[in-house]
Amino acid sequence: MANASEKKIRVLVVDDSPFMCRVLEEIINSDPQLEVVGQARDGRDGVQLAESLRPDVITMDIKMPHVDGLQATELIMSQHPRPIVIVSSESREGASSTLKALDLGAIDFVPKPSGGVDLDMKTVREELTRKLKLAAKVRVVRTATRSKLALPSMPAARLAAAPSGGKPPIIVIAASTGGPAAVTRVASGLPKDFPAAVILILHMPATFTKQFALQLSETSTLRVKEAESNETPQPGTIYVCPGSHHLRLSMGGKISLDAGPRIDGYRPCADVAFETVAAYARLLAIGVVMTGMGNDAAKGAQAIKAAGGFVIAQDETTSTIFGMPSEAIQTGAVDEVLPLDSIAAALEKRVEKISRLVPVVAP
Repeated sequence: MANASEKKIRVLVVDDSPFMCRVLEEIINSDPQLEVVGQARDGRDGVQLAESLRPDVITMDIKMPHVDGLQATELIMSQHPRPIVIVSSESREGASSTLKALDLGAIDFVPKPSGGVDLDMKTVREELTRKLKLAAKVRVVRTATRSKLALPSMPAARLAAAPSGGKPPIIVIAASTGGPAAVTRVASGLPKDFPAAVILILHMPATFTKQFALQLSETSTLRVKEAESNETPQPGTIYVCPGSHHLRLSMGGKISLDAGPRIDGYRPCADVAFETVAAYARLLAIGVVMTGMGNDAAKGAQAIKAAGGFVIAQDETTSTIFGMPSEAIQTGAVDEVLPLDSIAAALEKRVEKISRLVPVVAP
């Protein structure tokens, strides 16, 4: 029995609410694979206990006295990195803070249910325990602060405008766990005059995708917006699919948003976006499958390849979770497997090649 206990995933809970600490401890300890080994009532204590206890994974609140969750995450990930799962509110402010924590190196997040002090955390029990187990398996690395993060400088090549009948190349990027920070790296590497439209499919709640679009616009030279129904993707623009909808591209080239049920367990479903972009854009379609758990985008990658398009997958070394890229690679539809910091340059190169191969319409 002692050996079984030693194999449990050791969790440090960081939250300034005694009530929430008790609830989290009850949920975590109720899972036979998890155990709480310590509690910290603010970020300062959290940093100290992360170093002394060396837990397998940490749950981190955002709003705390002395040192808040963002500061604690930055300190832990820059000094003694451990996997961190953010447990926060789904308010707009909470979404912004959680996305910043993900950018600083946190692995994932579990939104707290809306309500007062009597939060029913049992409604997120399955999600919390599942994500803690997943995070504990991640190979974390020491990270730099966002302000010091060195992004690769890409040559600002002058690329041709929209080829073939006014259609621009359309890039569809799919990501899940670890996606926000990874997508930000790629988007930040694309030049201002990039002549392709970019559609982002992230497995995130609607509140978070809206906030992510706002934050991404601060780091990307491209125009960034949350996608809307009936608009036509334009070059030099990044469209973030709302987390509450599936995104499809019609044969007329217009975006449609569908709030229907999950497809194969996902909403938004990347396969849907990839398949419809492939049908419309054909050889102008480029699919990018990035870090994330599950197999979403694997069928979509096959559709893009079959239509004459091009598919890139993030490599295992730079992926927080290699699930989605691995599943896409196994289909045989992936043309290139690349580390994170090489993806933006590869997209520029592919778009430039498309512009040479396909007749360009004069402006």
